[in-house]
Amino acid sequence: MALVGSYVGLSKVLIGVFPIFLLAGLRFAIATVAMAGWVRRSATEATLAPRQRGLLFLESFFGNFLFSICMLFGVGLSSAVAAGVIMAGIPAAVALLSRVFLRERIAPRVAWGIACAVGGIALVSLTKHGSSSGASSVLGNALLVGAVLCEATYVVIGKKLTGNMSPRRISALINLWGLALVAPLALWQARGFDFAAVAPASWWLLLFYSIAASMVTVWLWMTGLTRVPASSAGIFTVLLPVSAAAVGVLYLGEPFSAAQGGAFALALAGVVLATWPARSTTAR
Repeated sequence: MALVGSYVGLSKVLIGVFPIFLLAGLRFAIATVAMAGWVRRSATEATLAPRQRGLLFLESFFGNFLFSICMLFGVGLSSAVAAGVIMAGIPAAVALLSRVFLRERIAPRVAWGIACAVGGIALVSLTKHGSSSGASSVLGNALLVGAVLCEATYVVIGKKLTGNMSPRRISALINLWGLALVAPLALWQARGFDFAAVAPASWWLLLFYSIAASMVTVWLWMTGLTRVPASSAGIFTVLLPVSAAAVGVLYLGEPFSAAQGGAFALALAGVVLATWPARSTTAR
């Protein structure tokens, strides 16, 4: 989650260099090369059933393809600090999706967590971000909310996949689906792009972004889910908004106003409240 937050913040630098669809395509292509040895099925794994194939596609469609598009366009129109606040709503989004699709009960403490997350998002949406106009900030924040819903869907589906497949193979296969989905748009933008004009530092940052976003974080998360319940894992999402905001303020030089501080506090309170029941249950 700390890595996710860092590359969410650093992606604002990359979208100033690469068109967004091309950036997503390069990310998946670099990760595909790095994870080539992870695609093959091990001797202990069963052949994929049609339901598992469908889940892999949905995992990549929501967690890779749509998440990347919403996050990159959203950060471009908003700020890394705002992205950190809004991404803190992931546990609340997981709880809401579980209520809608799995009919799971929402405990009172979780409901308060959802309210805090909504309050933090609303407060940060009222704050202008640098040179962004109010309209573009609202659109950017709406796209970031879409990214949160995509990530929540990714968390729920990922728990089902880890029961039958190795984390490494899941990571490789959903990355391949992400490459297939974004490739037509990436190739369209690549036709008129001057690759020679990209500075070496940007290529190194792209390499970090690709490996961290598609390979390392997915593998770490899927490996963790094989040992930790999804409900308990939610508490670690607190590191995402913290690292995203830290990158925005310390590396990108974004301002951190009192309103943003209040939104950040509400967002973190929402994370703690939304995940506290699971921690208590685990402790018993």
